[in-house]
Amino acid sequence: MNNVVQSVIKVPEALRLLYFPVEQQLAQTEQLLGEELRSDFPFVDRLAQYGFRLGGKRLRPALVLLSAKASGTLAPEHLRLAAAVEMIHTASLIHDDVLDEATLRRHLETVNAKWDNEASVLLGDYLLAQSLCVLGPLDDTFAYHALANTARVMCEGELRQIASRGNYTLDEEGYLEIIAGKTAALTACCCQLGAHYAGASPEGCEALRVFGYRLGVAFQIADDLLDVVGDEQTVGKSLGTDLVKQKPTLPLIRLLSQVDGAGRDEVMAALSESGKPRRETLAPWFAQCDAVQYAREMALQYSREAAAQLASLPAGAARQSLEGLAAYTVGRDR
Repeated sequence: MNNVVQSVIKVPEALRLLYFPVEQQLAQTEQLLGEELRSDFPFVDRLAQYGFRLGGKRLRPALVLLSAKASGTLAPEHLRLAAAVEMIHTASLIHDDVLDEATLRRHLETVNAKWDNEASVLLGDYLLAQSLCVLGPLDDTFAYHALANTARVMCEGELRQIASRGNYTLDEEGYLEIIAGKTAALTACCCQLGAHYAGASPEGCEALRVFGYRLGVAFQIADDLLDVVGDEQTVGKSLGTDLVKQKPTLPLIRLLSQVDGAGRDEVMAALSESGKPRRETLAPWFAQCDAVQYAREMALQYSREAAAQLASLPAGAARQSLEGLAAYTVGRDR
């Protein structure tokens, strides 16, 4: 593993243990990422390497590799798939930070804060293009079709979320549809690709796809909870941006269903008032209703449903790690 990779990987210890069955392949994926995210142009190279540092947990590559190992044999193709999904994920984070006007991610300045929105948008586009390049040696088009469709669904989810800003009549079903697109589509694709290129049966591929989908929903609910009640120092990124951007996430949807009359008027006034730290203003309201616990229980439900999809897989370390990831997703603090 090169020095660049060694210096930027800061995976939480709990995840390192879960990644152990594919530790060697993850290291090879990091090596590949370090090689692929280089440019002959100094400014582009500096941006790409900085974006590489923002990737974080490496959950998506791990899902590709663990799904492969749990259902068949790891192949060289899996390394390229793992690198490609991480590039797509990182591109989405960089674009998200522009949309949210976030200034902090992984305890580092976001690209838009360190440079500007123009550099951020183009870097995200560069990573998306490079994700296609890294798949070049694959002999078939299955991954291209799967990832292209996934990227489209992710963009649709983000666009639907933009359209829902300030729409505080959005219900849970609408919210779940949005996060299924913006987050769960990629985690589902990771697991499906891992299984497919490991030679799994159609039934095995579908079980892992559903596992990834439900894991992704649980992950996003947990992420939306952190935005409301997480600690910014621990999480390492800007929090409260969902409230500032008037995104109706599950905790807020539940809160609004629990208040009426003057209470609802006060909450709505806090949401619409500019220049106020909405997290602090709304904290007492979240404390006096069950919105936070309700969202946690919903995330836990999806986590359990994800783990149940693994019952048909052979017992082994990789399957245990996938089960552990389902539990980690809802218990994390970052």
